[in-house]
Amino acid sequence: MTRTGGFQDDDFWTEFHDVLFSEERIGQAGALVGASPLLSFPAGSRVLDLCCGPGVFTVPLALRGHEVTGVDLSPSMLERARGRADRAGARVAHVRADARTFEAPGRFDVAVNLFTSFGYFEDPADNARVLHTMHDCLAPGGTLLLDLAGKELLARRVTPPKVVRRGEDLVVQTDTVLDDWARLRSDWVLVRGDRVVRARLEWFVYSAVELRGLVEEAGFGEVEVFGGFDGRPYDEHAERLVVRAVRGA
Repeated sequence: MTRTGGFQDDDFWTEFHDVLFSEERIGQAGALVGASPLLSFPAGSRVLDLCCGPGVFTVPLALRGHEVTGVDLSPSMLERARGRADRAGARVAHVRADARTFEAPGRFDVAVNLFTSFGYFEDPADNARVLHTMHDCLAPGGTLLLDLAGKELLARRVTPPKVVRRGEDLVVQTDTVLDDWARLRSDWVLVRGDRVVRARLEWFVYSAVELRGLVEEAGFGEVEVFGGFDGRPYDEHAERLVVRAVRGA
């Protein structure tokens, strides 16, 4: 039996890559970039994809003519992102850096953090620093787009253990609410042939009101909240929690 150390352990991203980033999910990301009004940026925009993972969004954004930089701390994820960009013929700059400390003052027109890539750090102040990173990397008037599974949505979905089969792999996921809904823990068991891999992940979860407050505290204005990439309201029919905001002058 193998045990990984969670979000900041590169072994986790290697072992669970095919579960987290299935071909179906990668295809969905590409379709969203082509169809979503929230992902429609002016031609040639300089886009920062912070916590880019294996390039799920960097490649389709680059193929639409944007100047894209993908930043991630995981060497294995960046290696996959480079491979995906090469195979697609997409020009993407890749940088290995911590989302809390990456610096490129005023370099970008757009900063995105997508598919629940926010809230991973144990100290709430570190999660706030990620928002400050994106704020400081944007030029005045630049756009932030933050997408995650909101607390209101998770409250509907935290159920008894979920069992998912991906090809020959079997994954069992058990979610536990922590600290009065401040955090969520997921215990994962991956069965791959005669190997069993376990992972325990904990992260902060946010309601729309809480996330709006954090974004405003980071210095953003014109904060809007949506319930999906199609721009629907954040209400009982929401599928995601998507926040769009603007860096002031």
